[in-house]
Amino acid sequence: LASANFDKGAKVFRKCSSCHVAIKDGANKIGPGLWEVVNKDKGVVDGFSYSSALVNHGGKWSYEELNGFLKNPKKYIEGTKMSFAGLKKATDRANVILYLRSLSDNPAPLE
Repeated sequence: LASANFDKGAKVFRKCSSCHVAIKDGANKIGPGLWEVVNKDKGVVDGFSYSSALVNHGGKWSYEELNGFLKNPKKYIEGTKMSFAGLKKATDRANVILYLRSLSDNPAPLE
């Protein structure tokens, strides 16, 4: 994250925006809204029906968890409904995670 670029993250996030909204109180799409996703408990966005695999995985969406999931969602949490193949480049994942961090009234501290 130290070398991540917000603008590049916003650009890569366009791949995500067909299924996810990035605005506060935005309606869920095929995927849940991602406002304040960093350090949020997994599987808790109101009005979204998560896979039992994701709910049972538990924990919070830490930077490390987001990195693993965004690299290969179906391998990271087997049984997830997320059909996205993943972001193979570490720089793309770091950039997107930095962008996701910004989707908050009180962004999570950088670790």
